[in-house]
Amino acid sequence: MTGRRPADPTITWSTFSEGLWQNNPVFVMLLGMCPVLAVTNSAINALAMGLATTFVLLASGALVSLIRNLVPRQVRIATYIIIIATFVTMVDYAIQAISLELYNALGAFIQLIVVNCIILGRAEAFASRHRPLKAVTNALGMGAGFTFALLCLGSVREILGAGSLFGVDLFGPRYEPWVVMILPPGGFIVLGAWLLLFEWLKQRHRVPGKAATAQERT
Repeated sequence: MTGRRPADPTITWSTFSEGLWQNNPVFVMLLGMCPVLAVTNSAINALAMGLATTFVLLASGALVSLIRNLVPRQVRIATYIIIIATFVTMVDYAIQAISLELYNALGAFIQLIVVNCIILGRAEAFASRHRPLKAVTNALGMGAGFTFALLCLGSVREILGAGSLFGVDLFGPRYEPWVVMILPPGGFIVLGAWLLLFEWLKQRHRVPGKAATAQERT
């Protein structure tokens, strides 16, 4: 038995939205950088990786929460990894069956979902301490935030690097693609730009709150 006291079972909007804004896995916590940089050379690859990761987050979070009081503390991490690896294997075979081209494009990064810090971190820090519904709600928010971040990078890189979005041509034959955007350096450039924008939006959101607090004190 883990011997942990049960956490607050109340589900609020912040339970879901935490992963979208306050603790976005990519733009705030900078987790899962390998797939973020490697598979976002197109929007479809980004969406597929985001959905695959979201499924593993949901399924593993629900199962970890269900068995949280049955797993001895000493083997909890090993147990979580086995659970995560099981669902990753399911996703791996599913993508291979649906589209071999997509499977080859994502490459080994499907299997590497097993070691994605987002998933193991949610299992240990949240799912193992909360009831299934709350764990699933939080996992869904984290998965949505991760998918959103991947789409932000994948869309920009595909539009600039190939002149298309989800394979649909946008600018016609006269457009000269920025080839660097679909290469590894393009991933770092676009990620840096999104991080800068995200931080600027956070700072802009904080300033009115600080000003209001200062006025109240005076």
